Amino acid sequence: MDKQDATTPNQEARTWAMFAHLSALSGYLVPFGNIVGPLIIWSIKRESDPFIDNQGKEALNFQISMTIYTLILGILSIVIIGLILLPVLFIFHLVFIIIASVKSNQGETYRYPLTIRLVS
Repeated sequence: MDKQDATTPNQEARTWAMFAHLSALSGYLVPFGNIVGPLIIWSIKRESDPFIDNQGKEALNFQISMTIYTLILGILSIVIIGLILLPVLFIFHLVFIIIASVKSNQGETYRYPLTIRLVS
C-alpha cells in the first residue's frame, strides 16, 4: 500500500460524500430538497467516516448559502438586478455541485466558493 492509498478515503466513503453533494439536485424537484438531501445523508453517515462528515457539512453549508442568495436575489428582482443575477446563480449552483461531486468521488476534500459556514 503506498502513501496515497493510506490517506485516500475508501470507496464507500467517497461514494457517500458524492451523494451528499448530488442530493442537492433534489431541490429542483422538491422544495428545500437541496437542503434536506445533504442533511439526511450527513446526519446518517457522518459518524461512519470523517470524509463523509466533512463533505456532508460542506454540501449542507453551500446549499444553505445558495438558498439565502436566491432569496436575496428574489427580493432584488424588484429592481431588475435580481432578474439578471438569478440565472447566473443557477448556473453557478449546478456547475459547483458537479465539480464537488467529482472531486469527492476522487477522494479529494472540496471547499465550495462563496459559502457561509454555518454548520461546523
